[in-house]
Order: sequence, then structure tokens, then C-alpha cells
Amino acid sequence: MTANCTQNRGLLCPAAFPPIVAAACEGRPNIYLMALPKTWMKAMQTVRNRKSKKLNTKHIEIVRDVSTLRAKVREWRQNGETIGLIPTMGALHDGHLALVKAAQRTCDRTVTSIFVNPTQFAPSEDFESYPRDEADDIAKLDSLSADIAFMPGVADMYADGFSTRVAVSGLSEGLCGASRPHFFGGVATVVTKLLLQALPDRAYFGEKDYQQLQVVSRMVRDLDIPSTIVGVPTVRESDGLAMSSRNWYLSPQERTVAPTLHNVLRDVAARVAGGEDCASAIAAGRAVLETAGFGPVDYIAVCHAESLEPLDRVDGPARVLAAAHLGRTRLIDNVPVK
Repeated sequence: MTANCTQNRGLLCPAAFPPIVAAACEGRPNIYLMALPKTWMKAMQTVRNRKSKKLNTKHIEIVRDVSTLRAKVREWRQNGETIGLIPTMGALHDGHLALVKAAQRTCDRTVTSIFVNPTQFAPSEDFESYPRDEADDIAKLDSLSADIAFMPGVADMYADGFSTRVAVSGLSEGLCGASRPHFFGGVATVVTKLLLQALPDRAYFGEKDYQQLQVVSRMVRDLDIPSTIVGVPTVRESDGLAMSSRNWYLSPQERTVAPTLHNVLRDVAARVAGGEDCASAIAAGRAVLETAGFGPVDYIAVCHAESLEPLDRVDGPARVLAAAHLGRTRLIDNVPVK
């Protein structure tokens, strides 16, 4: 590690971030360690660790502490078995289960983490109300014969005095990073911890959270973490709505409108694939969303598929991404440009 990161400080200091207090890995300008904001520490100290009743299972083992998890991983390694990690915040749906199934196809053992991570929520967001149902989550994982559900508490993940934060510059600053500048630092930190705790051969993330997938992939590459990040295609409802735990927030009327987001993304993708300039296609898509009742629309963007740089015209691999509010629910989605 090096103590000199001042030349890059301006790249990573949106208003919600604290000053950089530790340095970039030498030769790795994308990754920084940052102080955890005091407001988050206070929130973590006051959040209740929700303990459930004893859960009955047939196959899956429930683990709540790092030492037990590492002992199991060590045992598997000694048997020559490969390990897949599926990081989740619970409220599992078929999209999450697709990640578990993908891991089971390519790894001998699976660890599914269930942890609602406070550091990726702003004080005004839905940390307290985020859907939680341990019994249902465990039943779903048990039905797949998954191996371990890793379910730590906040104090297990962020011990008293925790003060380190991982952030990925560039990729995390636009799109969702613009309206949620706290988010990707929280994600990068917790995923780094989970990767170090489970030491998986592969970790599985859904393409619905496409920017998150790219941020985590860059982080793992830059920090030489010996795990392969695997993207799994978005799982959708029959009407095209991307499955999300936050879809529970939608009212019946909003639920009928919500698939418009996917339809708009497909239309924008078709327009730019046909040669239309990105700005005009985006403007048309935004108008459709606003007419349908979405608002505010945080962004519609056409970006390079890997760097997420915004494009004027498509002449290579590209992705159309959007985030928009419908009632109190913030929906995100993306589609490739074919």
C-alpha cells in the first residue's frame, strides 16, 4: 500500500463521501479505502439485529459468523471442492434463485449470503423497511439443496470502530452513482468483505444491476482478488418487468405500469441500433416514461457495455440503462443493444 493518493483525490469526492484517508493500492488508481461516515456508524449501532426463530431445514446449513463459515470453506477446500458465492440482501425471488442455480451448475458448493447492508443506504432511504423474511428465504434455498446460508448481523460485518471503505472511481460515479453517491462505496466494501470471508472460486451477480456488476468486476480485477465474477441474465416477469425485491412496494396500479420501463429500454435500444443518435432516442424514451406516470426519471443512458462511458452513437458493444421512480419505488433496468 502507498500513502500518496492526493493526485486522484478529486476523482472520488462527491458531497456524500468523506475525505480519502488511506491510499490507493500501488498502481491501482481505481480503488480507494475511505473512512466510513459517522452517520453510518451511528445507524449501524442503533439498528436491531433481527434474530429469527429456529428455522427448520432439510439440506441447507445456516451460518451466522465468519469463523464458522471459514471452517466450512476450509473443509470443502481440503476435499478439493469449488465454491460459488451468491451475495444477496434477502427477500429472495426467482432472480436470486437463478444465481444459485448458476452457481450449482459450475461449482461443487454454494454460499448464499443474506445481509441487508446498511452502508449502501442513505439516511433517507429504505434500510429499515427493506423486505426481510428469513424463513421464506431459507425455505427457497433449502428447496434447491443449497449448501450454506450465511446470515451475519450488522455487528458481525461492521464491528465497533469499523473505519474502512472501498470505492471504485469512474465506473461508480455516473448513472446510479450520480443520484446515490453513497451506494457503490457501500456495495464495494461489503462485497470485498464477503469475498474475503467466503474465498469463493466464483461469485454470481445479476445483470439487472448492471452498473454494480461492472463496479464489482473492476474492483476484483484491480485488487487481484482471486475470484471470478459471473454475470447472470436478468430474470423477468411474464410482462417484462425485471424481478426485484423492491417490486413489493408497487401498488396494483403501479404494477400494471411498471413494465413500461422495459418496453422503453427495448425501443431505445432498437432505435440506436438502427442508427439514430442516442440523444434523440433517449428523449423519446423519457417522454414515454413521464407520460406513463414515472417521475422523476433519474436517467436513461446509452453507454459502452464495459466502461459505461455515455455514447453519442452506437458503433460497438453498448447497453441502455435507466432508473426511474414510480410512486415510492425506484426501478432500474437495462438491456443490451443488439
